[in-house]
Amino acid sequence: MKQIVIIGCGVIGAMIAYEISQIPNLQITVLDRQPPAQAATGAALGVLMGVISQKTKGRAWAMRQASIQRYNTLLPELAALTGNSLTWNQQGILKLCFAEDDRSRWQALIDLRQQQGWQLEYWQPEHIWERCPQIQHSDITGAIYSPQDLQIDPTALTLALVAASQQRGVTFQFGVDVLKLEHSSATRQTSDCLHTTCLHTTCLHTTAGEVPADAVIIAAGLGSTPLIAPLIKSGGQPVDVHPVLGQAIQVQLQQPLGEPCFQPVITGQDIHLVPLVDPELSHTYWVGATVEFVDSLSIEPDAARLETLWQDAIAFCPALKNAAVLKTWSGLRPRPQNRPAPIVEPLVGFTNVLIATGHYRNGVLLAPATAQIVRSLLSERI
Repeated sequence: MKQIVIIGCGVIGAMIAYEISQIPNLQITVLDRQPPAQAATGAALGVLMGVISQKTKGRAWAMRQASIQRYNTLLPELAALTGNSLTWNQQGILKLCFAEDDRSRWQALIDLRQQQGWQLEYWQPEHIWERCPQIQHSDITGAIYSPQDLQIDPTALTLALVAASQQRGVTFQFGVDVLKLEHSSATRQTSDCLHTTCLHTTCLHTTAGEVPADAVIIAAGLGSTPLIAPLIKSGGQPVDVHPVLGQAIQVQLQQPLGEPCFQPVITGQDIHLVPLVDPELSHTYWVGATVEFVDSLSIEPDAARLETLWQDAIAFCPALKNAAVLKTWSGLRPRPQNRPAPIVEPLVGFTNVLIATGHYRNGVLLAPATAQIVRSLLSERI
């Protein structure tokens, strides 16, 4: 039986564990220094902007489409497997348009998505006021409504993935820090009779002892770079992932914003208004999130940026002025440098080390497609 080790148990690592648990004859172990759904997963609002994304071709669109398709089967699947209710918002995403937005660009996207089998709608301002009367900004020129995009609680999703994976025999070890990856070299003959040297990871040194592995999947977000860096000397490819800080505010009102029966995610000018579907938190919303480029993992959140976010949100939804602030949130997202997000590929020079990191602001959205790619790559190598 092959020993597979996944480093990291955010939504990416947990999704990979669940996906590859369907491959027979694997013993899968997931290691993380923290409990599940911390770090970047804990710094996510779970808004799955797939169909409404302006990504229209190549890997960027293919991953979004594959993920949205998979979520439609995955969420009820997880609920059935775990016996727990996994709630998600199926009322879509409403993207507000302003004077600076190019309507022709959005119309082209609507036409393309229809050809691809997806639905988008253009709403005139009058229709916005009718369906979402809480939106009152005079500069809004229209909106794009995507009924097939979703929103889900990233923490609840990750915990469900862990529970379902455990049912399939996956082992999780939390509070375990991976100190280094030890590898050995082996020579493999190619088809043209030349010899090449490949590097094989054989052991992970951790705070809980040595863990053997036939294959390693690094899904540690911002923790991926220090794990990979020592391997670069032996032929690995640099993986440079930098932190981007985000902040958000959770608020509660006495009554729902707008129509109680129509509570989509509303986004505009990079501000998200996200209804919580948790029945224990009625009339509760996330307002977020900032994008703050920082150069340290320990930098303090900028209170002025959060206040600007809050005032901008009130500007297009004045009813928020009456909300009680329950808590504020901040977290770091992993953004690759000098290359597109995410990084999902084998580590150059290694036959059995895969990287799944650097998802930036789309980790929850792209987790299913990432897991499918990793499963395919792993199947070719074991």
